[in-house]
Amino acid sequence: MSRDEATMSLLEHLEELRRRLIVIVIAVVLGAVIGFVVSAPILDFLRAPLPAGYEKLYFTKVGGAFGVRIQIAFFAGIAIAMPVILFELYRFVTPGLTRRERRIVWPLLIGALVLFIIGMAVGYLILPFALAFLLSFGEPGSVEPLLTINDYIGFITTLMLAFGLVMEFPIVLIALSRVGILSYERIARQRRFVILGIVVFAVIVTPGGDPFSPSILSAVMYVLFELSLLVIRFLRR
Repeated sequence: MSRDEATMSLLEHLEELRRRLIVIVIAVVLGAVIGFVVSAPILDFLRAPLPAGYEKLYFTKVGGAFGVRIQIAFFAGIAIAMPVILFELYRFVTPGLTRRERRIVWPLLIGALVLFIIGMAVGYLILPFALAFLLSFGEPGSVEPLLTINDYIGFITTLMLAFGLVMEFPIVLIALSRVGILSYERIARQRRFVILGIVVFAVIVTPGGDPFSPSILSAVMYVLFELSLLVIRFLRR
């Protein structure tokens, strides 16, 4: 292949990437429009984990409530557009894969979507425990929390997205093993370092500083790691 042909090939790949990114952005924007329309029931759903007595949320800026609606819309847009994002990723990478490698892409993408949904659900379910712990440090009559809607929505969406994205951990490991970058033996030998990395990562990505969120996230990631090893070993056979 000549240098000009290689350059054209690179430019074609960049153009293809640009088209895929445009489709993804459009999907996220359309999802965000839907999210903005239904932002009121979504807000009620996100407020449900609040402990009794803290149901009322405040905003301290004129545009605070509107900004929260935009934040919810963006959060919903990513969640709604996730199937499109994964499909466009599939369409972008498949031309560079062999026929054998393409057969495993769809199961991995479907698994990634299912795990993303499960991760967000787990993040939502642990919220009452995290909130109860963090709010328990207040002192009635002297140090009482004034929960602003901006901080609360930022906290809950960050936690749910963190759990959703972390659940993609086994998909990444399985994909890397299938294309030959990682092997079962190599991953198993590094188990102690992986566990340490999981704990450090969980502490960093979970907001709030409560012990429940990073502990549950670490446990979930470790279980997924061990399940990934079993799947990699089975697929190798």
